[in-house]
Formats: sequence, structure tokens, C-alpha cells
Amino acid sequence: MTGGGKRAGDPTWPRRRKIVGVMGSGVDAHSELATAAGRIIARLGCHLLTGGGGGVMEAVCRAFSEIRPREGAVIGVIRADGDAHLAPHEGRRAYSPRGLNEFVEIPVFTHLPESSAGSLSRNHINVLTSDAVLVLPGGSGTLSEVELAAEYGWTPVLLFLGGQRVGGFTAAELKAQITPDARIVETETDLGDELRRALAL
Repeated sequence: MTGGGKRAGDPTWPRRRKIVGVMGSGVDAHSELATAAGRIIARLGCHLLTGGGGGVMEAVCRAFSEIRPREGAVIGVIRADGDAHLAPHEGRRAYSPRGLNEFVEIPVFTHLPESSAGSLSRNHINVLTSDAVLVLPGGSGTLSEVELAAEYGWTPVLLFLGGQRVGGFTAAELKAQITPDARIVETETDLGDELRRALAL
């Protein structure tokens, strides 16, 4: 841990309902993993947070939203489409969001156009808002979220990759090289148990 310490289960961070952030590909759905994750998070009574776009994000949001009844909501932290709005023109900002899947119930529209570890990336919000970070397969954007979670160090990280990779790294490599405190989750049954443990439910 390199950051300020874990907060899940910490009584100094009260919240009525926990938030599980799912980080994964914006292109490939990895449906089996995403569906299992969405259903489990909904059944635990948590909110689901994603980047609100396609791929894993859409698949996990769909699976979560199909659970009825449920107590949590689908939160999407939405990127800006480009950066023209960062400099107003004649007193106006021409803003448009980039990607918003139909299952998002609470969209958080940001001015941030990047998906990286940079200062103009919404990935910081994704990691910092989550009480647990659940990582599914993805590319460089997902890898940056793993790196940020390790750097901030106050949110439990679970790797649920099903033999796939994140930014070219296997789960074992991510744990060894980037986030040593992460828990590798192999099965759907184990995912529910590990989330309960991580969230102190």
C-alpha cells in the first residue's frame, strides 16, 4: 500500500450503501464475467459504478439492472467527448459526453476527456468513489485504473479476469508487479465471498 490507507469498513467513512466500481474494456463485453459480476453486486445490495460506456461497462450494467428487486443504482462516470469545452468560446462551453449506455441510472457528466492516469482523466473519480474496485479484462485504460487504485491505496482491489489480461498483464502479473494487495478471484462463487469480505458486509 502506497496511499493513505483502506477505507472499506472504516467507521470514519460512513455510507448507507457501498459502491463497487467495475473497471474493464470499453470495447469487448467479456459477457460471462461481466454478467456474473453485475448480478452479484446487485444481490449484495450495493451501487454499481462504471465508466458508463460500452463493452464490459455496458454488459455489467445490463446484468445489474436485470435483478429485480434491487436496492442499488447504476452510476456512470462519463467522459467528455474531446476537450473543446475546456476553453470557453464567447462565454459558452460546447460540451458533449462520450458514450453513455442505456442502463446507466445516475450519469455523472465530467469535463474530463481522458481514460488514463493523467490529470484530465475520469479514472481518478472511478477509483476514489469506489469502496471496492473489481477489475475485469481490459486494455490500457483499465490498466491505468489498476495503477491508480494501487497508488491511492485506500480501496480493496479484486482481479476477476477469467484467464484474460489487463493491458497485457495476467492477474498474477498485476498482483506481482502493480497491486500486491489485490485479491485474485477465480470463480463466480468466490467473487461473492471476496466482495463481502472487501466491503465488510
